[in-house]
Amino acid sequence: MTPPTPWSPPPLLRFALLLATGVSRLLTRLEVTGDLPREARHSALVLACNHISPFDPVAMAAAFRRLGIHPRVMANAGLFKHPVIGPLMRWQGHIRADRGEATAANAVSDSVVALTEGAMVMLYPEGRIGLDPDLWPERARTGVGRLVLATKVPVIPLAIWGSHEVLPYDAPTGMWPMIWRDLRRRPVVRVHIGTPVDLSDLDPGRVGAAQRIADRIVDAIAAELAPLRADEPDRPRFTDPTRPVDTRRVRRR
Repeated sequence: MTPPTPWSPPPLLRFALLLATGVSRLLTRLEVTGDLPREARHSALVLACNHISPFDPVAMAAAFRRLGIHPRVMANAGLFKHPVIGPLMRWQGHIRADRGEATAANAVSDSVVALTEGAMVMLYPEGRIGLDPDLWPERARTGVGRLVLATKVPVIPLAIWGSHEVLPYDAPTGMWPMIWRDLRRRPVVRVHIGTPVDLSDLDPGRVGAAQRIADRIVDAIAAELAPLRADEPDRPRFTDPTRPVDTRRVRRR
């Protein structure tokens, strides 16, 4: 069988990362710590990150440009359905996730193809912007576990903090007053790249392996997040009144 053509980031993706860098510089003070192993920079990887704000994709894209990498992002189907944003997402090579739909499994199979082609895939294991009252990662969905079982690629945990102060949960509703505030104050947004998640002791053949892998990955994200919010270990200082609270998926800490 002919091997798949290695994936190369399209020019539009490179431009999008450049644009995100400009927006991030305008609205925030972005701090990026940690790095990817040298041998991993040009190989298939899963990048797994917590999700606390609509601004996360912008901050993460700026961080990726600083690191010199071009991941394909698994993103909510709503973005792909937008008449303008949708085509841009597809042209950049990102992966559609139809969460809650009969086609939801397509996101995993499409990610498998992307990883087979040598791309990095970035995703949010929680599957949504977290609604934990203290903004710690919620329990993971099984998608990332199934992806790891299918590909055996390394998983790098990423942690982000401070982006919840940039845009409201309900953005674009209520967005402009916060943007005006951001232009004046430029809140600090921290992104940290962690070390590969050790999954070697988990038996992939046991029932429930996908969930256990996903849980291990989210635990690793939380461990990388803790130092970023060391002065806010419980309830964050900044409270977004538009963010609902949902304790049904609170992760045991």
